[in-house]
Amino acid sequence: MRRLMLSLAVVSVVGAFIATPAASAQQAVNFFLGGFVPKSFDSRGDINNGVSNDVLVNNLNFLAFNINRFDGVTFGGEYLVGLGDYFDAGGSLGFYQQTVPAADINFTNPGGAPIVADLKLRIVPITATIRVLPLGHRAPVVPYAGVGVGINYWRYSEAGQFVDYTPPVGNNPPTFLGTFVGNGWAVGPVVMGGVRVPIGPMEPGFEVRYQGAKGDLPTNQSFSGTKIDLGGISYLFTFAIRF
Repeated sequence: MRRLMLSLAVVSVVGAFIATPAASAQQAVNFFLGGFVPKSFDSRGDINNGVSNDVLVNNLNFLAFNINRFDGVTFGGEYLVGLGDYFDAGGSLGFYQQTVPAADINFTNPGGAPIVADLKLRIVPITATIRVLPLGHRAPVVPYAGVGVGINYWRYSEAGQFVDYTPPVGNNPPTFLGTFVGNGWAVGPVVMGGVRVPIGPMEPGFEVRYQGAKGDLPTNQSFSGTKIDLGGISYLFTFAIRF
């Protein structure tokens, strides 16, 4: 909660800069569309005594799926305001959602049909950023780099058929249908870099954005981990309209 309140304070400060009227400020509405690549298996979660606390890493002990299949489309919008000629402040709202099928690796249904479930992750990042533009707003090509903070609403669920792994687990354990859900808010850093090409009031461009955050899963839902790592890299096509 303390981290969330601190991040809200940071967002409020950036919002105050954005809201401050300035006749010379360049303002823009920026839209982005691209792909979000979550963290890989090797970089997810914290390792304690050789055991990860990340739910997706632990799920691989009994479910067959590919973490890379969580790569998916992300999109959103952003409001930018110039702070002089060499800085931009921004606030954005994005959306990402991906569903990945998984099958139990140890058991099958009678007749050999797989025991399958869907793993679904949704992230809605609300981000406040500061960018530096080393060549200024008026250059024919405008590179930039920036940092910020993201307040991420997330929802992770597992729904389908599951094996009851309650000990003792015999050769033919029972199965059940179930849905397990965790959701909440997670705060983390944002780092970005990109380039825009001004064409009149329009500025198409490309951006790479890293986000880091971890969600706390509920302890009463029988998840295989206590955390869900929300970190990853977005590769974005951008289109800004300045006014």
